[in-house]
Amino acid sequence: MHPSALLDLTTELLRAVLKLDAPADGIVSAFFRKHKNLGPRERHALAETAYAVLRRRPQLQHLAQSGSGALERRLALLAWAGDANQLRGAVGPHEQTWRAQVREIDLSGLPEKLRHNLPDWMANALKQQLGGAPEHADFWQLVASMDQGAPLDLRVNTLKAKREDILQELKALGVQAAPTPHSPWGIRVQGKPALQKLAMFNRGDVEVQDEGSQLLSLLVDAKRGEMVVDFCAGAGGKTLALGAAMRSTGRLYAFDVSGHRLDALKPRMARSGLSNIHPAQIAHERDERIKRLTGKIDRVLVDAPCSGLGTLRRNPDLKWRQSPQAVAELNAKQTAILDSAARLLKPGGRLVYATCSLLADENERVAEAFGAAHPDFRPLDAAEVLAKAQVGGAESLVQGPYLRLWPHRHATDGFFAAVWQRD
Repeated sequence: MHPSALLDLTTELLRAVLKLDAPADGIVSAFFRKHKNLGPRERHALAETAYAVLRRRPQLQHLAQSGSGALERRLALLAWAGDANQLRGAVGPHEQTWRAQVREIDLSGLPEKLRHNLPDWMANALKQQLGGAPEHADFWQLVASMDQGAPLDLRVNTLKAKREDILQELKALGVQAAPTPHSPWGIRVQGKPALQKLAMFNRGDVEVQDEGSQLLSLLVDAKRGEMVVDFCAGAGGKTLALGAAMRSTGRLYAFDVSGHRLDALKPRMARSGLSNIHPAQIAHERDERIKRLTGKIDRVLVDAPCSGLGTLRRNPDLKWRQSPQAVAELNAKQTAILDSAARLLKPGGRLVYATCSLLADENERVAEAFGAAHPDFRPLDAAEVLAKAQVGGAESLVQGPYLRLWPHRHATDGFFAAVWQRD
C-alpha cells in the first residue's frame, strides 16, 4: 500500500478509537475486517500507532496544537509506530520539519498531567496508594510501565504437556522464551509469534494467559475430584487452568451472565482435552442454578467485574472510559456477587475474590467489608497459599494478606486477590 494511503487509514482509525464509545480492541479488529488488503506490517503500524495515541492522549494533543491539518493526522505523525520509511514516503517537507521539531521538545518540562497521561482522579488515587516516596518515584515507575506493551505469556496445559518440553519446542522453532518467574505453569515469549499457526497451540498444549492470571488459579488450588465454581468465568482462561489442575476430574462450573463470552470457551475446551467443565449462563448472581448449589462447593473463584485498570498496557482506552461514578457502581456489583458466591461454599471451602484493577476501592476495601460482614470466613495469607502451590518468590507478590501485582514491580497485569476459608 502507498505510504500516503496508509497514513490516511491511520487517521481514519484514530478518528474512530478517539470517540471512546466502544473498546479500542474491538474497533481495531472491525477496522481490519473492513480493510482485508492490509498486510501484517501495515496492521501492526496502524494498531500500535492507535494504542500509542491512547496511552499518551493528553500529551500528544497538547504537542499537536502547533501543527496544521486534521488533528488525528497530526497525532498519527507524532505517535507513528510503523516503519520510518513508510512515514517519510507519506509526508512532505513541511510536516517532516514540524514533526522533527516537536520530537525535540523536552517532555520533562511539561506539567504533571501531560507526563502521566492519566485522568486526575486516577492519578491521585494511585499516588496515594503507592505512597509518598521522594518525588513519588513508585508512581512514575508505574506510569512508565503502562506506557509499554505487555509481554506475551503462555500457560502450559499440564494435562497434556510439560513446561520443559514446550520450551524446547519453542527453541527449535526459533522463538525466544523463558519460564515465568513465579507461575510454575508459565512461559514468557519474546515478540508476538503467530501462535494460531503453531502445532502446540492447536494441540491444546498452551493457552495465552498473563502470569498474574495464572497466579489467581494457583490461589484457588483446585484438587482432583472437587466441586469448583468459576463464578465470573468470561471466556474461560482461568476455568481452563482450574480444570487442568483438577486433572479433568470432579465438576467445574463456569458461570457467567454473558452467553457470548461462554461461547468463546467451547473451542478452547475442545482443544484442552478437559471434560469436567460445565459452562452455564446465569441471569444474575442470585440465579436459581446458583441457589441449588448452596453449601455444596469446595472452592469458588470470583474474578469480579471491575474497571480493568490493571490491564492498561493492553487496553489503554480504559483510563479514558472509566470514572469515579463507574467505579462506585462496580463496588455495589462486586459486593453483591461476592456475597452470593460465598453462599456456595461448604464448611472448610475456599473463596478467592480477585480483580484486574489497581484501585483500593475495588480491592482491599471490598475484601475488608466482606470480612467484617462474614465472620465465618477466615482470611488466609496469600503468600502462604502461593508457597504451598509451588509459586516462586511468593513473599514478593503480596501486600499484607493479599496478592497485589503491579506492572512495574512484577511485569504482569495489575491484579488483586483475597483468600478466605469457611469455618
